[in-house]
Amino acid sequence: MERRATPREDYGIVLDFLPHGHANSARRIPLAQVLGENHLVLLEVVPKKGVFLKPGERVYIGPDKRDRIHHVAGRIDYETLSKTAEGELKNLIEKMVEEKEKKFVEFFNKCGPISTRLHTLEIIPGIGKKHMWDIIDARKEKPFESYEDIKNRIKLIPDPKQSIIKRILEELQNKDKYRLFVG
Repeated sequence: MERRATPREDYGIVLDFLPHGHANSARRIPLAQVLGENHLVLLEVVPKKGVFLKPGERVYIGPDKRDRIHHVAGRIDYETLSKTAEGELKNLIEKMVEEKEKKFVEFFNKCGPISTRLHTLEIIPGIGKKHMWDIIDARKEKPFESYEDIKNRIKLIPDPKQSIIKRILEELQNKDKYRLFVG
């Protein structure tokens, strides 16, 4: 199996803190499951001794001196997430997609084809060939400015924000070979 390189993350958002590690592990060291802020990579980190982390907390995990995190244990799969982390993940992604609206709207303005038969827009949930062509034609006239602008200019399109959230969750669950938003 091909090993993917993990993109560097400088900050992560805590999804869950496991003060005694995984229940089924022989090594009972504290762990936190985090979502990388830029590349949306799921990671497990080991906090420094005596540090207690809370879900939603932003922690520095970059290469320089870390104040709360001892080291990054590595990348984890969606299936490895605790139930608490799973619940936090959807809320966190919704918040990020809301806060980074400009970045995701820019995706609608600039994305292109993956191959001669498949366009990037088509792998966004709820967008088929018709919506794809409507988006391409509309963005030629004038770039989209917001999620609301996309909804107003493209007839019967599903909510673009919800479609992006759904796509990010699908990528984290490895449901597709293509990666648009997850590193």
